[in-house]
Amino acid sequence: MNPIESYGLAVLLASVVVLVGVLSNRLSQRLRVPAPGLFLVAAAMASDIWPGLYRLPVVAVEQVVTIGLAVILFDGGMHIGWHRFRAAAAATAWLGVVGTLVTTAATAFAAHALFGFGWPAALLLGTALAPTDPAVVFSVLGRREVTGRTGALLQGESGANDPVGIALLLSLLGASGSVAGQVGHVVVEFGLQMVVGGAVGVAGGFALLATMRRIPLPSEGLYAVRVLASALALYGLATVAHGSGFLAVFVAGIVIGDERAPYKREIERFHSSFASLAEVVSFVLLGVTIPLREVWSGDTLRIGLGLAVLLSFVIRPVLVGLMLWPVRLAGGERLFVLWTGLKGAVPILLGAFILQAGVPGAGRIYDVIFVVVAFSVFVQGGLVPTLARRWRVPMRMIEPEPWSLGVRFQHEPAGMHRFTVVPGAPADGVPVGDVPVGSDAWISFVTRDGRLVPLRSDAVLRAGDDVVVLADLDEAAGLRAVFSEAAPVRKAD
Repeated sequence: MNPIESYGLAVLLASVVVLVGVLSNRLSQRLRVPAPGLFLVAAAMASDIWPGLYRLPVVAVEQVVTIGLAVILFDGGMHIGWHRFRAAAAATAWLGVVGTLVTTAATAFAAHALFGFGWPAALLLGTALAPTDPAVVFSVLGRREVTGRTGALLQGESGANDPVGIALLLSLLGASGSVAGQVGHVVVEFGLQMVVGGAVGVAGGFALLATMRRIPLPSEGLYAVRVLASALALYGLATVAHGSGFLAVFVAGIVIGDERAPYKREIERFHSSFASLAEVVSFVLLGVTIPLREVWSGDTLRIGLGLAVLLSFVIRPVLVGLMLWPVRLAGGERLFVLWTGLKGAVPILLGAFILQAGVPGAGRIYDVIFVVVAFSVFVQGGLVPTLARRWRVPMRMIEPEPWSLGVRFQHEPAGMHRFTVVPGAPADGVPVGDVPVGSDAWISFVTRDGRLVPLRSDAVLRAGDDVVVLADLDEAAGLRAVFSEAAPVRKAD
């Protein structure tokens, strides 16, 4: 086979892997198993059958997955946006920073006291297992989206604890000298990464937003590419400045998430697609590096399952539960947040960092991390839909909308507002002509179950309808009360 044919075969195999990964999302919905878990285990099994896959350089896998994670965090920040993040900002920062440190300490203590790891290895293992991954949760929920403070908290916690966990691990790997010197180095390095990463994210996010609004480009397709390149540039800038590049891109995504800009919808679609591709590639590449035969041998499986059970049923419910105590959540929502601290790609990526650093016993740590992640994905993740229903977690169905109706404007269409009618809102059950939107606003069109509703004055709005209203920008708050806020229940006299 000549070089061109060999390259063609490699492209064919890579494309088939991505296609299978995309199509497996349908299978995961039927099996109630998170799709990332299928990618991970399938890749690990493939590398066990074809040992040549296992010879992929760990440093190359680490670099590709690092870029993929930066893209995923930036997209996650855009989906949260500042207005949604603000509702749970304090709890997110509390869980993302302090919760990560507490989880690291408790897991490290368990690894040292119960399973015989030395303190350096135990701390690295605890740090690697602290970050969570909401993508695993949301993939198994399918078209159902967790709403309200719970959804924002789940996404925000992961977006915060991923950079925190990575920064803490890199600080630990760089520590040397006496114990006091090591502690001082970790504290200073960790604080520097958080401060610099956050500052670069805020400043870079506003700079990117100004660029998106003020500098036009000759082609529509270039707008999304500009945002992607800018996000990766922020990652690189923060990293070079000794900050957390992952925190920088996450914060920048939050900054631009709710803001209006030319081609914003197209930019969001592009980044969602690219983040989905990055997720598939990341889990597959990480799975290829897992030696399944070594996982099944020795005491790796026992240690991994032991730590997984402790994390799922003791460490997170008890310690994180105490930290969540001041946060206003319903009982079922609180239990759901405690259960859904699922592990994903980040712990395995951190395991790859440990391997690359040549830490003594790194292979054993890496194998244990895989067992914990597999347990978290398949056992915890498999129970998520059932527990969400039992605990009455607020969710809404996201029906697919493959058809779009769009109108292009040369200038920003100020005054267009889109609302979803919630049950009990003043507009629920009211004819279009009687909806109290005021004399200077009018309902432009209504969609129901993915179809346009004929806009007659006697057409009655129902809960779940999407309504587009033309009105002045300063009337948005009043309109939101009409469509998106349930009317208070009056007590009988």
